[in-house]
Formats: sequence, structure tokens, C-alpha cells
Amino acid sequence: MNTTVDVPVVPHTVRGPLRPNLVLAICCLSLLIVSMDATIVNVALPAIRHDLDASISGLQWVIDAYTMVVASLLMFSGSMADRLGRRRVFQAGMSLFMLGSLLCSLASGIHALVFFRVVQALGATMLNPVAMSIIANTFTEPRARARAIGVWGAVAGISMALGPPIGGALTQSIGWRSIFWINLPIGAAAIVLAALYVPESKAARARRVDPVGQLLVFTVLAALICAVIEGPRLHWDSAAIIGLFTLSGLAVLGLLLYEPRRIDPLLDLRFFRSVPFSSAAVIAICSFSAFMGFLFLNALYLQEVRGLSAFHTGLCTLPLALATTICSPISGRMVGAYGTRPSLLLAGAGIGLSALIMTQLTVTSSLGLLMLAYVIFGIGFGLVNAPITNTAVSGMPKAQAGLAAAVASTSRQIGASLGVAVAGTVVGARVAAGLSFTEATHAVWWIMAATGLVVVSLGLLSNSGWARASSRQAAQLLEDAAAAESGKPAAVAG
Repeated sequence: MNTTVDVPVVPHTVRGPLRPNLVLAICCLSLLIVSMDATIVNVALPAIRHDLDASISGLQWVIDAYTMVVASLLMFSGSMADRLGRRRVFQAGMSLFMLGSLLCSLASGIHALVFFRVVQALGATMLNPVAMSIIANTFTEPRARARAIGVWGAVAGISMALGPPIGGALTQSIGWRSIFWINLPIGAAAIVLAALYVPESKAARARRVDPVGQLLVFTVLAALICAVIEGPRLHWDSAAIIGLFTLSGLAVLGLLLYEPRRIDPLLDLRFFRSVPFSSAAVIAICSFSAFMGFLFLNALYLQEVRGLSAFHTGLCTLPLALATTICSPISGRMVGAYGTRPSLLLAGAGIGLSALIMTQLTVTSSLGLLMLAYVIFGIGFGLVNAPITNTAVSGMPKAQAGLAAAVASTSRQIGASLGVAVAGTVVGARVAAGLSFTEATHAVWWIMAATGLVVVSLGLLSNSGWARASSRQAAQLLEDAAAAESGKPAAVAG
């Protein structure tokens, strides 16, 4: 991400004057398909399982291969876009994402599908952080930038919530392969519109590439997710699983020791001296892990336990999507008017209450009770996105806002990966112990209820006077470091 003032590059290639709202809409197209693709697959999982003869762990990898790669490479792709040109990287990423989508639709086996999901994810990593950087440099006035970030956060929540109903309709009417075709026309439109209306830009001084830091981040996530998913199959006390957990821990230690020594670290640990920033990262992990685990288990429950079709499963999740769609923009306005505390408290309460309702789930639970749980969860999830982004970037130096937003986005994807991995693993282990699928899910619902409590607690903590003071101190530290590198006096952090 950019750390200094940006410079335009060949602005004459864009036709007509800059249209900020159009640029925002083009960037949101990429967010729409990247975020939706993380959830649209959920409703199609039973069909994929039947068609490709996949195991539960195979289905987990279909989701997590995508989210894990996106989480690992988001910050690296942002820095490369600053170096090579944001519009160029945006268009290249969209092209690769479309290629991966096409290959996914042609997959002949579960291993091929997982590999092609990785190709998709490689393209996705070049989209969201780059689009956010384009937005940050298009909307230079603070209020306009805050509004644009609010729209961005709302689109993120809405697109993820719309994935299951759209996926259900496509799977039922055309087949599961069609869920990947939807990306092709949207992606093509984004490429053309970007060429016409998005000016090219680079950072005046691009951040240095940090290959060691990138390798360590990928190792942390890959080893951890692999250990959680494969633990039941290989046994938790096996040398392979213990080795994977150990490798993940050593990679974390490596990050803590190596990154502070870098001038331009991939992951600037000074951000985490800000309590609001650290809280935003944890809230993102908790809320998105709950969301992805919620969708993963409900898609399997509704189709494999209740016998619903993919289409009717998608319809059942429509209340969640509608609640998220309605509450996401409301949350943005609430954050602007009252700060992040009300949105975070209501979000955590919604996630926790919905999970508590689901702890009573049985094979014969009424659909009315399920719809109530879905609506409450949708309200909670819809309210959480805007305060995550706002909490992450507010108080940080403007030059660091893009990197702060990238860490928040990475945290979302880490949560998404962990949610599916933990939910599938816990349920799989309990089913192997003799419980029915429905009974086996109860432990996961209690875990989700705990994540709601964490969101509420951090919503209170991150808005305390002590937390705000830590944010100012972290911002000043970052300003001083940037000034020392440039040889200019540091501005006083606001």
C-alpha cells in the first residue's frame, strides 16, 4: 500500500473528467464478485460433493483454498500495485480471476476444483486492496473518503450475504458450475470500465517488496488451516499435525522478530499498538469466522438433513441476505453520526443471540425459528462491516490508511478461512464420535455465541479513552517513522 503522496500516470488514457462516484462503482464491482465468490459456493456444496464424490474435508478446502490465498497475499498485491500501476494490476487481477472462474466451472474432480479456486484467489488478491487504494486516492476530501469507505464496507457485507441465495438459484436451475459463470460478464464489464474511467496511478515511492515477510504470512495461515482441516483424518496427535501447528507457531515468531527490522515491512506491527486497530482486526476475524461457519453448516443442514433443494436452501438464507443488505448502509450512517460503538454492540449481540437460538437446533426445528435466527444474524453481520473498516483506518496517518484497510481486509479473510475450518472439523469429529449431524453442530453454535460476546466486549474497549489515546500514539509513531525516512519533520497526529 502507498506510504507517500501518489502521482498520476498517463491520465490522458481516461476519457473525460474524473467521475469519483463512477470510479467507486467500478471498484465495487470487483468487491462484489470477490466477496460473493467466498459464499456463493456454500449452497452448491452438497451438489459438488455428490457430483465430484468429495469428502467433508474436500468441501472445506473448496472454501478455504480461496479465502486462505486471498488472506495471505492481499498486502503484497497492494504494494505491487503501488509499484506497477494500480489500474494495470486491477485489470490483470480481474483477468486472472475470470480465468480461474472459467476453470472452476470445468473441473472434473475435487482436487482440480480446489486448485482452480487457488487460481481464482490469486486474481482476487489483486482486486480488493488495489481497488481500495484507487478509492483512497480518488476521494481525497476526508468526508467524501469516509462516505466512500462506508459504501465499500456495505458492498462487502451485502455481496457476501447475497452469495447463498444466488448460488442456490443457479445450482438448482442450471447446475453448480454456473455459480462460476456469473463472474465472467461482471469481470469483463469492470475491465472495460476501468480502461475508460479509472486513471492510472502509482505511489511516488512504492513500498519495498518483502518476500520473507510474505513467505512467513503464507506459512502461518497455510500450516494452521491445513492442521485444523486435516486433524481429524490424520489424528491430532500425529507427527504431521503437530508439525503443522509447530510450523505455524514458528512462522508467527519469525514475523515478530523479522518485520520490525524492515524499513518497509509487509506487516507493520506498529499498527497493533493502537487498541482500536487491534480490536478491529480481532472483530473482523470473529465476525467473519462466525458468518462463514454459519453458512457452511446451514447449507449442509438444510439440504442433507432437511432434504431441501439448493434453490429452497438459497431462499431460506434470503432473510439473512435482506437483513444484511438493509443494515449495512444503516451501519455506515450510524458510524458517521454516533461512532462505532452502537454498531459494534448491536452487531455482537445479533451474532451471539442468533447462535444461541441455533444451539436448540433439531432435525424437526420449525422453519420459522430458523428464519428468525437468520434475520438476527443478518442484522448483526450487516452492522459489523462499516465499523471494522472505520475503526481500522480512523486515527491512522492518511498515507497509511490503505495499508490499515488492507490489514482489516486480511483479517476478514483469515476469519472466513478459520470459520469453515473449525466448523467442519468440530462437526466432523463429533459425527465420527457417534452424534448426528444436527447434534454435532451444537458445539459450533456455542463457539459462535462466544464470538458475539467478544465483538461486544471489543466494541466497548475500542471506544474507551485509553484506546483512543493508544491510537493517537500509534499514529504519531508511524508519522515519526515516515518523517525520518523522508527527512521531513513529522506532522502531529490527529
